[in-house]
Parts: sequence; structure tokens; C-alpha cells
Amino acid sequence: MKKQRPVNLDLNTIKFPPSAISSILHRITGVAMFFALLFVIWAWAVSVSSPEGFAQVQSLLGGIVGKLIAIGTASALTYHILGGIRHAIMDMGHWEELESGNLSAQIIIGLWVVLTVVLGVVLW
Repeated sequence: MKKQRPVNLDLNTIKFPPSAISSILHRITGVAMFFALLFVIWAWAVSVSSPEGFAQVQSLLGGIVGKLIAIGTASALTYHILGGIRHAIMDMGHWEELESGNLSAQIIIGLWVVLTVVLGVVLW
């Protein structure tokens, strides 16, 4: 017996709910922080190796690339913390309903955007 079921292969028509977007962003920011940690370890190792290495890292972090890396890392950390708090609250039995789960996801995403802008202004 062949089952007839709809297959949607057009990814442009799929709309994820805010709770799914929030969960995916939490995973993405975790991976982003892993790669940012590699940069931080490299910068630390070079900066403590010699006075010239320290000057090299200082000039790199003082430039546009360094500032973008710092803002991106701070943004990923901010969202990952906010998403982690949201997931911890959900693990305690709150915000598990569809409406409250989507609302908490929208609030977390909105708060993340605002905090990223604030961090961008402060770090620039």
C-alpha cells in the first residue's frame, strides 16, 4: 500500500514558530561561542608570548575586525545566556504551552536584539 502524503520541499514556504527559531538560535550561538573561544585562546597565547605579540593582538582588537569579533562574541554569549535561562524555566514546567512558549521566545529574541545594539554601541 502506497501512502499518499503531502511533501513540502520548498523551504521558502515553511514558517517556523518563534519557539523553534529561539531553539535553533540557542544552538547556533553555542557553536559560534565555540569558534570564538578558539580566537580568544589564540589571542591569549600570542599576547603572552612576547611584547610584540601583545602589540599585535592589541592592534588587531583595536581595528574594525577585532571590534566586529568582540561584538559578535558578546552577542552570541548574550543570546546563549538568555536562551539558556528560558530553557531552564521551561524545564521547571513554565512556558510550556504554545502561546506562552512563543511569547517567551519573542521576548528573548527582542531582548537579545536590544542588548546587542547596546553592546555594539559600548564596544565600538
